[in-house]
Amino acid sequence: MSEEPVKWLNEVEAAAWLNVWSLHVWLPNRLDAQLKEDFGISHYDYFALAQISMAPEKKLRMSELASVSDMTLSHLSRVVTRLEKQGWVQRIPDPDDGRSTLAELTDSGWELVQAAAPGHVAEVRSRIFDTLNAEEVAQLNNIAGKIVDALDPPRKARA
Repeated sequence: MSEEPVKWLNEVEAAAWLNVWSLHVWLPNRLDAQLKEDFGISHYDYFALAQISMAPEKKLRMSELASVSDMTLSHLSRVVTRLEKQGWVQRIPDPDDGRSTLAELTDSGWELVQAAAPGHVAEVRSRIFDTLNAEEVAQLNNIAGKIVDALDPPRKARA
Protein backbone atom coordinates (compact mmCIF):
# COMPACT_ATOMS: atom_id res chain seq x y z
CA MET A 1 0.00 0.00 0.00
CA SER A 2 1.51 3.32 -1.04
CA GLU A 3 0.65 6.41 0.91
CA GLU A 4 0.61 9.73 -0.83
CA PRO A 5 2.66 12.42 0.88
CA VAL A 6 0.77 14.98 2.90
CA LYS A 7 0.17 18.16 0.96
CA TRP A 8 0.82 20.59 3.81
CA LEU A 9 -0.76 24.03 3.87
CA ASN A 10 1.46 26.82 2.69
CA GLU A 11 1.81 30.00 4.74
CA VAL A 12 -1.11 31.81 3.07
CA GLU A 13 -3.37 28.73 3.28
CA ALA A 14 -2.47 28.22 6.95
CA ALA A 15 -3.32 31.85 7.73
CA ALA A 16 -6.62 31.51 5.84
CA TRP A 17 -7.42 28.29 7.71
CA LEU A 18 -6.76 29.98 11.07
CA ASN A 19 -9.11 32.80 10.06
CA VAL A 20 -11.79 30.27 9.02
CA TRP A 21 -11.32 28.48 12.35
CA SER A 22 -11.66 31.73 14.30
CA LEU A 23 -14.73 32.66 12.28
CA HIS A 24 -16.23 29.24 12.97
CA VAL A 25 -15.63 29.54 16.71
CA TRP A 26 -15.99 33.21 17.55
CA LEU A 27 -18.80 34.41 15.30
CA PRO A 28 -21.40 31.97 16.70
CA ASN A 29 -20.28 32.87 20.23
CA ARG A 30 -20.77 36.59 19.56
CA LEU A 31 -24.17 36.07 17.90
CA ASP A 32 -25.23 33.78 20.74
CA ALA A 33 -24.18 36.33 23.37
CA GLN A 34 -26.26 39.10 21.78
CA LEU A 35 -29.39 36.94 21.54
CA LYS A 36 -29.01 35.63 25.08
CA GLU A 37 -28.49 39.11 26.49
CA ASP A 38 -31.37 40.71 24.58
CA PHE A 39 -33.93 37.87 24.49
CA GLY A 40 -32.68 35.00 26.64
CA ILE A 41 -32.47 32.64 23.65
CA SER A 42 -29.58 30.84 22.05
CA HIS A 43 -28.45 31.25 18.47
CA TYR A 44 -29.76 27.71 17.82
CA ASP A 45 -33.17 28.74 19.20
CA TYR A 46 -33.25 31.85 17.05
CA PHE A 47 -32.09 30.05 13.93
CA ALA A 48 -34.79 27.39 14.30
CA LEU A 49 -37.46 30.03 14.92
CA ALA A 50 -36.27 32.10 11.95
CA GLN A 51 -36.27 29.10 9.60
CA ILE A 52 -39.82 28.19 10.65
CA SER A 53 -40.92 31.82 10.29
CA MET A 54 -39.79 31.86 6.65
CA ALA A 55 -41.56 28.61 5.75
CA PRO A 56 -45.00 28.60 4.11
CA GLU A 57 -47.69 29.09 6.76
CA LYS A 58 -44.87 29.27 9.34
CA LYS A 59 -44.75 25.45 9.46
CA LEU A 60 -41.78 23.24 8.68
CA ARG A 61 -41.32 19.48 8.81
CA MET A 62 -38.96 18.59 11.67
CA SER A 63 -36.67 16.57 9.38
CA GLU A 64 -36.37 19.54 7.01
CA LEU A 65 -35.74 21.92 9.91
CA ALA A 66 -32.98 19.62 11.18
CA SER A 67 -31.42 19.61 7.74
CA VAL A 68 -31.45 23.38 7.14
CA SER A 69 -30.32 24.00 10.72
CA ASP A 70 -27.49 21.46 10.49
CA MET A 71 -28.72 19.82 13.69
CA THR A 72 -29.29 16.18 14.39
CA LEU A 73 -32.94 15.28 14.96
CA SER A 74 -32.03 14.61 18.59
CA HIS A 75 -30.49 18.08 19.06
CA LEU A 76 -33.34 19.73 17.19
CA SER A 77 -35.85 17.88 19.36
CA ARG A 78 -34.25 19.38 22.48
CA VAL A 79 -34.29 22.86 20.90
CA VAL A 80 -37.94 22.54 19.86
CA THR A 81 -38.90 21.18 23.28
CA ARG A 82 -37.34 24.30 24.83
CA LEU A 83 -39.22 26.51 22.35
CA GLU A 84 -42.49 24.66 23.05
CA LYS A 85 -42.11 25.21 26.80
CA GLN A 86 -41.89 28.95 26.11
CA GLY A 87 -44.99 28.79 23.90
CA TRP A 88 -43.12 29.86 20.76
CA VAL A 89 -43.50 26.64 18.74
CA GLN A 90 -45.89 23.73 18.68
CA ARG A 91 -45.49 20.31 17.12
CA ILE A 92 -48.37 19.13 14.99
CA PRO A 93 -48.88 16.03 12.82
CA ASP A 94 -48.15 16.58 9.14
CA PRO A 95 -51.53 16.31 7.40
CA ASP A 96 -49.78 15.22 4.18
CA ASP A 97 -47.68 12.51 5.84
CA GLY A 98 -48.86 11.01 9.11
CA ARG A 99 -45.36 9.73 9.85
CA SER A 100 -43.93 13.26 9.98
CA THR A 101 -44.23 16.08 12.47
CA LEU A 102 -44.35 19.77 11.70
CA ALA A 103 -42.91 22.54 13.85
CA GLU A 104 -45.33 25.46 13.73
CA LEU A 105 -44.55 28.96 14.92
CA THR A 106 -47.12 30.29 17.38
CA ASP A 107 -48.25 33.91 17.46
CA SER A 108 -45.92 34.60 20.40
CA GLY A 109 -43.08 32.85 18.53
CA TRP A 110 -43.71 35.12 15.54
CA GLU A 111 -43.68 38.14 17.86
CA LEU A 112 -40.35 36.98 19.30
CA VAL A 113 -38.80 36.57 15.84
CA GLN A 114 -40.01 40.02 14.83
CA ALA A 115 -38.61 41.52 18.05
CA ALA A 116 -35.27 39.68 17.91
CA ALA A 117 -34.56 40.04 14.19
CA PRO A 118 -33.51 43.73 14.16
CA GLY A 119 -30.90 43.28 16.89
CA HIS A 120 -29.65 40.03 15.39
CA VAL A 121 -29.32 41.60 11.95
CA ALA A 122 -27.52 44.59 13.48
CA GLU A 123 -25.08 42.21 15.21
CA VAL A 124 -24.49 40.28 11.97
CA ARG A 125 -24.03 43.53 10.09
CA SER A 126 -21.56 44.95 12.62
CA ARG A 127 -19.55 41.71 12.88
CA ILE A 128 -19.42 40.97 9.14
CA PHE A 129 -20.85 43.34 6.58
CA ASP A 130 -19.83 46.72 8.02
CA THR A 131 -16.19 45.63 7.66
CA LEU A 132 -16.55 44.78 3.95
CA ASN A 133 -17.24 46.73 0.77
CA ALA A 134 -19.75 45.52 -1.84
CA GLU A 135 -17.10 43.69 -3.87
CA GLU A 136 -15.83 41.89 -0.77
CA VAL A 137 -19.38 40.87 0.17
CA ALA A 138 -19.80 39.34 -3.29
CA GLN A 139 -16.44 37.56 -2.88
CA LEU A 140 -17.41 36.31 0.57
CA ASN A 141 -20.68 34.97 -0.80
CA ASN A 142 -18.88 33.22 -3.66
CA ILE A 143 -16.15 31.75 -1.46
CA ALA A 144 -18.48 30.67 1.34
CA GLY A 145 -20.85 29.15 -1.22
CA LYS A 146 -18.03 27.05 -2.67
CA ILE A 147 -17.01 25.86 0.79
CA VAL A 148 -20.61 25.00 1.71
CA ASP A 149 -21.03 23.13 -1.57
CA ALA A 150 -17.85 21.14 -0.84
CA LEU A 151 -19.34 20.17 2.52
CA ASP A 152 -22.24 18.63 0.59
CA PRO A 153 -25.00 19.77 2.95
CA PRO A 154 -28.34 18.16 2.31
CA ARG A 155 -29.95 21.56 2.01
CA LYS A 156 -28.91 25.16 2.46
CA ALA A 157 -30.60 27.35 5.04
CA ARG A 158 -32.92 30.09 3.94
CA ALA A 159 -31.36 33.54 3.87
